[in-house]
Amino acid sequence: MRSTRIVLCALLVTCAVGLSPVAASASSASSAPASPADRSAFALSSAAFADGGLIPKVHECTSGGGHDPAKRNESPPLAWSGAPAAAKSYAIVMRDLDNANLIHWVIYDIPVGTTSLPQNVDHAYRPSVPAGARQVYYRGSASLYGYQGPCSPSTVNTYEFVVHALDRTSLTELNSGSSTQTAARTIAAASIGSARISGES
Repeated sequence: MRSTRIVLCALLVTCAVGLSPVAASASSASSAPASPADRSAFALSSAAFADGGLIPKVHECTSGGGHDPAKRNESPPLAWSGAPAAAKSYAIVMRDLDNANLIHWVIYDIPVGTTSLPQNVDHAYRPSVPAGARQVYYRGSASLYGYQGPCSPSTVNTYEFVVHALDRTSLTELNSGSSTQTAARTIAAASIGSARISGES
């Protein structure tokens, strides 16, 4: 009887030792942080200004009063890289972070093969570049399709540009009459990754 107990104990110890590395490995795998390769490398930049830098006057609005010829309300050039492989299109949303996150620009249905926007995208529902993209009508200090530049003459505000990789090629529920808020919500719901850059003005 005693020898039987010894054999059983030995078997239990052997099993425990044999299983513990597996258990430890599983525990380690579940709690280990994602490796750098797993993290998104999605990045957005502009040739016009550095992240957190000063946005040039040429990109400021022309409807904020005054007659400064340097202000031309031209959208800044933007470029992105490292988007999720599953992206089917892109959209960009610009907000004034110091004015209740007021949306200044929404452009969407940007073809997936596009990785940059030129300076001064047309103020049109369907701009000529990038072909196929659409823009939301801005209603505020100006009434126009597309980009409305920084308009904070008495304060220095932070303006954020966010590019979203979307899981759809086209946001068909949006149209020429959609509001910036509706468009932003639709974009957020379809987003599978984003990158951002901000500037001061």
